[in-house]
Amino acid sequence: MDNKINFTKIIIDALPTPSPGKRDTYHDKETSGLQLRVTSSGIKTFSVYRRIKGGDPERITLGRYPDMKIEQARREALRIAFEISDGKNPAEVKRGKKAELTFADLFCEYLERHSKPSKRTWREDESKYKTYLEESLGRKKLSIIDRRDIALIHSSITKAGHDITANRVLALVSSIFGWAISAGLWEFNPAIGIKRNKEKSRDRFIQGDELPRFFEAVAKEENEAIRDYVLMSLLTGARRSNVLSMRWQDINFNRAEWRIEETKNGTPQTVALSPEALEILQNRKPSDNAIFVFPGSGKAGHLMEPKKGWKRILESAGIENLRIHDLRRTLGSWQAKTGASMAIIGKSLNHKNQNTTAIYARLDLDPVRDSVNKATSAMLTAAGLKKSAGTVRIRRSKGGDFGK
Repeated sequence: MDNKINFTKIIIDALPTPSPGKRDTYHDKETSGLQLRVTSSGIKTFSVYRRIKGGDPERITLGRYPDMKIEQARREALRIAFEISDGKNPAEVKRGKKAELTFADLFCEYLERHSKPSKRTWREDESKYKTYLEESLGRKKLSIIDRRDIALIHSSITKAGHDITANRVLALVSSIFGWAISAGLWEFNPAIGIKRNKEKSRDRFIQGDELPRFFEAVAKEENEAIRDYVLMSLLTGARRSNVLSMRWQDINFNRAEWRIEETKNGTPQTVALSPEALEILQNRKPSDNAIFVFPGSGKAGHLMEPKKGWKRILESAGIENLRIHDLRRTLGSWQAKTGASMAIIGKSLNHKNQNTTAIYARLDLDPVRDSVNKATSAMLTAAGLKKSAGTVRIRRSKGGDFGK
């Protein structure tokens, strides 16, 4: 069955499915040589059917509809027609197409050759790819990926209410293609020119009137690892990934310190541990030779994803719009409330700021420790757990309430 039709989305979507074992072929009225073949299983594939001077006709498969858009197929058909008119063999063109990388192939190269060797956040790259890019781009050849494809992904993530995530995914795509160009694997970056969403600096932290409900909800959390992880995140102000991968060998109980050899900004950090943080660690300390403070059953060996537990805590506390990263900001905010300087706060949270790095380097840990302890005391007082000086037991007791 050979028909000439105008390739439009409405017409192609309405094409009938051939009977079992049959295949229908349609020719585009607009672009010479461009075909659409429809199988009995409903698969629709674009191809170019052209004759070489003095030879037999050649069929060159372009891609499946709707992964390949109509305009993409037309552009590709025109490109192939030009190459044939220039004396090139379409069989060689076809072999070149088969050898061309898909986006999945390119991401694998990027992950192994660039992301893993040079980025501590390579797992985040992998997660973004699997969540937002694998299904929509993974099987596509690089030559059919254009700016509209990337813009559509960015737009769909944005419409789902994740403006910042959309920007991060766009940045990842741009980084992948940028690296591919530098590595000689590709020639252009289709992510360039796409407008990013405006981002507002987030200033959310746990307010004084929220602290009683927050600590009460943490106390009710049945999962001890999640409960202690949340408390340690709040009391140390350390980054999420560092707390998750906290190791016993890096904790010095005598000096009340936790040494993080490498943080997100590439520098080491010594975290001053408050008496309350030390109590949590003492109670968690195992009798065996455990490696991680928060062990997990996964490949990494430590707790990986606390989102479900975090959601339970927020729902129990009746608190909205609070993220785990906001615990880090909470400690810094309460340090500021208790009179700490920006330099003290910056060193305790390991901020990387060229204007203050030299000041951080000159700071002794003692004033940082004093600031962390004051902030911890202020938070516990605001939560109604502390009325005077002294350490407060903030882990859940057998009775289910916080002990004094």
